[in-house]
Amino acid sequence: MKPADRIGRLPHQLFAALVEQVEAKRQQGIDVINLGQGNPDGPTPPHIVEALREAAGNPRYQRYISFRGLTSLKEAVAEWYWTHHQVRLDPLREVAILIGSKIGLEEISLALVNRGDRVLAPDPGYPDYLSGIALAGGELVPWPLLAEHQFLPDLTVWPDRIRLAFLNYPNNPTGATAPAPFYDAAIAQALRHGTILAHDLAYGDIVFDGKKSVSLLSRPGGKKAGIEFTTLSKSYNMAGWRIGFAAGNAEIIGYLELLQDHLNCSQWGAIQEAGRAALLGPQDSVLALRAEYQSRRDAFINKAARAGWKIPKSQGSIFLWCPVPATQTALKWAETFLEASGVVVAPGSGFGSHGEGFIRIALTEPIPRLEEAAQRMASVMAG
Repeated sequence: MKPADRIGRLPHQLFAALVEQVEAKRQQGIDVINLGQGNPDGPTPPHIVEALREAAGNPRYQRYISFRGLTSLKEAVAEWYWTHHQVRLDPLREVAILIGSKIGLEEISLALVNRGDRVLAPDPGYPDYLSGIALAGGELVPWPLLAEHQFLPDLTVWPDRIRLAFLNYPNNPTGATAPAPFYDAAIAQALRHGTILAHDLAYGDIVFDGKKSVSLLSRPGGKKAGIEFTTLSKSYNMAGWRIGFAAGNAEIIGYLELLQDHLNCSQWGAIQEAGRAALLGPQDSVLALRAEYQSRRDAFINKAARAGWKIPKSQGSIFLWCPVPATQTALKWAETFLEASGVVVAPGSGFGSHGEGFIRIALTEPIPRLEEAAQRMASVMAG
């Protein structure tokens, strides 16, 4: 049976393949350390779990609720934006509730991109940007992120007829952050060329060495230029809860919500109540999580360095972006680590052609396991 053409346009799903690799090795009795996926390993803070437990018994959430989500959660998003980024939002017009930011990052292409429209996406970058572009029938225009430019795209080169452009800082997979002047330049170019910006702020709370992430919406003209996507998955260890939001330009938010009216019935109300508890409740767990990831980063890098393997420090996110030997491809090196050390990493080429020459390591294991992984991998490199 032949599928629709859009199914054939979908890119290879890197992370599904990584899961299959892990399971195959574990069934062979191999002690696999999975550093291939950005899947947070910590528990959700108790006050958020308790909010879900309490809301689950509310008969209101055992029926359909508004397709566009709870007003109280939208108000919490607006309050969070003001507290964290000094951005004022109209919760009813400038906030959309998402079943995880992943789905929103695909829906934005469906809402804005016609067949043949050109879309800029970071290369290397989060693969699901490409999925949405493919489903919409858009034309992908890779936006190179190069080490010599601190993994920031060259904003002086803006291709013609770009309908939509994705940004993502702190960046997955490179771990780079972007300064405020970068956003100002991107906004100026987008407004000049009639391009809509979509900023993925999934790792906005996870920045290291005293840095602070920048919201697109906090910069002059940012709200006019586009929208921003945030998830509770990383900041609050809520990856499996599937709750996030988009905020910014009211017209674009309206298109996104109209599309969602037809695609889903909003996330379960009890999970939205838990999301509200996360955004408005104590934020000490977020600060502790940031410190934990920085400690993990440093532990892995230091252990590798003692074994003769030098790895650049990431500035944010939950990843390390590690160069591979010039004689190896990223895929071959990832396969070598798996076969020789039982450590799963993501080949950089899975994030785009400019990811060749790198592997991505997720800091999603406790420090002892990360140090063990670093030791195993360094032994492979030395051998």
